[in-house]
Amino acid sequence: MLVHIDSPLKRPNWLRAPAPAGENYRELKSLVEHLQLHTVCESAACPNVGECWNHRTATFMILGNVCTRRCGFCAVRKGAPLEVDFDEPRRVAEAVSLLGLRYAVVTSVNRDDRKDGGALLFAMTIRAIRERVPGCKVEVLVPDFQGSHAAMDLVMDAAPDVLNHNTETVPRLYRQVRLGARYERSLDMLAYAKASRPEIPAKSGLMLGLGETMAEVVQVLRDLKAHNVDILTLGQYLRPSPKHLPILRYIPPQEFAEYRRIGAELGFAHVEAGPLVRSSYHADYSHEAAAATPSAC
Repeated sequence: MLVHIDSPLKRPNWLRAPAPAGENYRELKSLVEHLQLHTVCESAACPNVGECWNHRTATFMILGNVCTRRCGFCAVRKGAPLEVDFDEPRRVAEAVSLLGLRYAVVTSVNRDDRKDGGALLFAMTIRAIRERVPGCKVEVLVPDFQGSHAAMDLVMDAAPDVLNHNTETVPRLYRQVRLGARYERSLDMLAYAKASRPEIPAKSGLMLGLGETMAEVVQVLRDLKAHNVDILTLGQYLRPSPKHLPILRYIPPQEFAEYRRIGAELGFAHVEAGPLVRSSYHADYSHEAAAATPSAC
C-alpha cells in the first residue's frame, strides 16, 4: 500500500533535465501544432522533452490526448475519449518525413471504449510511415488492449521494429498505480507478441520511487526475461502535479547502475536505466543493441 507523505521530498542535485529551448525545439513544436498532432513528450510532461526535441526526436501519441483510464502516475488527461481521427496516421507520417526521422516512436492513450483498443490505428500508422519514409524504423509503445490477442495481432501483422508495452511498476502496487491494468495480463501480452513474431524485439519498462523494494524490482526483471522481453528501461518516477501519486524515494544513480548489471546478467539484450530514462529514451540505440544480439531474434 502506498503511504502518502505531507511534505514532498527535495529533488536531488543529480536529477536535473535541461529546460526546453533551442531552434530545433521551437521548429518541432510548431510542426506538431501545425499538423494537429499530440506527443507524449508534452502530454505526459516528460523531463527529456528539451534534450530529445533538440535532437529532432519525438514520441507521437495517437488516438487523441484523453485517456480512458485513471492511472495515479500519469499526466495525460483523463475522461471521455475523443473521436478516432483516421487521418492521424497520414499526418504522423508527414511529420516523420518533414523531420527527416530514421527512427520513429508511436504510442497512444488507453482506448478501452474500442473493441480493438486502438490497435487498428497503430497498424495504419506503422504502414503510413513506411510508405511515406521507406527505411524508417518504427517502434510502438502499446497499451494492454484489455488482453485481446486479436488486437495485438493487428499490430504485429504491421511488423513494427520494436514492440513495447510497459509493466510500469511491481505487482503489489498495481491497484494504486495502474488502475484498470493487471500485471499478469501485461506479461501475457508481451509474451504473445514475442511468440507471434520472434524476430521483433519486445521491450518493457518500469518507473521507480513509488514504494517498491529492490527485491520486487528484480523479480519483475526475472518475470520479464521469462516472458521473452529483450529490451528493458528503468527510470525515476516524477510527480506531474500534487494530484498525482507522491514520490516516496529518489533512486540514486548507483542503484540504477546495479539494475543495469542485473539486467545484463539475466540476459536482456539491452538495459537503459537512469533517473531520467523513459520508455523511448535512446530508443534507436536500444534497438540497434538488441538487433545485434542473437537472443533478441
